[in-house]
Amino acid sequence: MDLSQLQSALASKSYEKIADICDEVMLQVASRGIVFQEEWPYAIHLLGHIYVNDLNSARFLWKSIPQGIKESRPELVAAWKIGQCLWNRDYAGVYGAIRGFEWSPEVIGLVTTFLENYTKKMFQLLTSAYSTITVADVAHFMGMSEDDATNYALQQGWTLDSSSQMLTVSKPKITTEQKLDPSKLQRLTEFVFHLEH
Repeated sequence: MDLSQLQSALASKSYEKIADICDEVMLQVASRGIVFQEEWPYAIHLLGHIYVNDLNSARFLWKSIPQGIKESRPELVAAWKIGQCLWNRDYAGVYGAIRGFEWSPEVIGLVTTFLENYTKKMFQLLTSAYSTITVADVAHFMGMSEDDATNYALQQGWTLDSSSQMLTVSKPKITTEQKLDPSKLQRLTEFVFHLEH
């Protein structure tokens, strides 16, 4: 079983490719009738699906894993806990599932990068959904302490009303550049002039 593509994807931090690589290698090995379940990197495979937010594939992979392997690999169970929290929209639970396990050196980079991306995504969701929000709610959704959540929000340009413990969201300014081509303006002017006369 050749997992060199997977190893190079992990080494180059191309985490978005992991699920596809694992799916492809698993199909190749299974089609040859090779027994692979005992040595298959299920935790990495599962985390690869979670990384690209393909929860359906993660669920199907989990269901296909033999029970004995699930029971003998705590890291696999910990990876599935992340998937369950995502599936159930337990936003704070995702942080707890990640921080509540001592990840192996093989997957720590993948998990850390996922956590960073997930934190940014949650912050973007809060920014688009709220104009004001309590510090406690931000801390809950971001999986941080209230002090850390406040500091993170302030670094992103939000403002704090310390008397009410409310954060005011700073919406990003949307700037659109319109390039004005003089020839187009000339043609529009001539067209409007033609219509009026």
